[in-house]
Amino acid sequence: MSRDINSLKPFNTFGIDANARKIILAETAEQLCEAWHESRSAAVPFLLLGEGSNVLFLENFAGIVAVNRLKGIKVAEDDDAWSLHVAAGENWHALVEYSLKNGFSGLENLALIPGCVGSAPIQNIGAYGVELNQICEYVDVLNLNSGEIEHIRAEECQFGYRDSVFKHHYRDGYAIVAVGLRLKKVWKPIMTYGDLTRLDPSTVTPQEIFDSVCQMRRSKLPDPQVTGNAGSFFKNPVISAEQAAAIAAEFPQAPQYLQANGQVKLAAGWLIDQCDLKGYGKGGAAVHRQQALVIINQQQATGQDIVALAHDVRQRVGEKFNVWLEPEVRFIGATGEKNAVEVIA
Repeated sequence: MSRDINSLKPFNTFGIDANARKIILAETAEQLCEAWHESRSAAVPFLLLGEGSNVLFLENFAGIVAVNRLKGIKVAEDDDAWSLHVAAGENWHALVEYSLKNGFSGLENLALIPGCVGSAPIQNIGAYGVELNQICEYVDVLNLNSGEIEHIRAEECQFGYRDSVFKHHYRDGYAIVAVGLRLKKVWKPIMTYGDLTRLDPSTVTPQEIFDSVCQMRRSKLPDPQVTGNAGSFFKNPVISAEQAAAIAAEFPQAPQYLQANGQVKLAAGWLIDQCDLKGYGKGGAAVHRQQALVIINQQQATGQDIVALAHDVRQRVGEKFNVWLEPEVRFIGATGEKNAVEVIA
């Protein structure tokens, strides 16, 4: 269905006051295709949105925005696991709650990640030692031109750190309509981060991990319903072992996480914090005082306020550590997505 207004403010968690030429709320795959074909006929840009939790509008959008509102959860079961087929428009955290309520474990570490299910594979969302690729079985992708649905197995998704094939080959002219998850019945708790390390692995339950994750996230992250934000603004940088050793020699307290390929992941929030940037502002935007990884819309910020602030943060961290942060958030210009690093460089 189309909306009579064209304001994008309700459709991005940053709360950026930008407009689109037209907004269409799509509740079926057919409506997604219709929105796409309408944009082709009018020769205007097309943008697919979920819950707008990982986008920054730099300016007004000159085309049609289709908001994915496909709903539904189907559950199948075998001896080893539960298989969930989840429509792309379902809220992610609500899915985590649904799984726990029904006795399905495996999603608890991913509690309170904002956004909808269809966005999860694009970013290969992850938190507290768990990433989507560990539980994803397949992704159903709609070809907006033909109306056909392609069933993409997890091994074909090219999952990486905050990356997937959906940011590349399937970025334009396609829409994720469903995600398949496989949750094993033999549950192994993941308790490698934060307060989770204090729990007793011999007695811990999925609900306890869920509660602990929610408590940690709520203590650090602002509620986008109250203060506009898009969660973690920057990716945690992954650097060479040699560079990591040099940083450890000068900053022995720096958190470092060895990766399977021998590289080392750093904590972007820690790097920003060491530059004394908590609370630092630019225009209506500011670095969150409790979590340096989060940029907030403090007072009617524009997209350009946030870009200017992100530029300063990147420069300060780069000058101190020789590590150059990259935004995790997608930057949307008048005609579509822009290279975020180039925008803030």
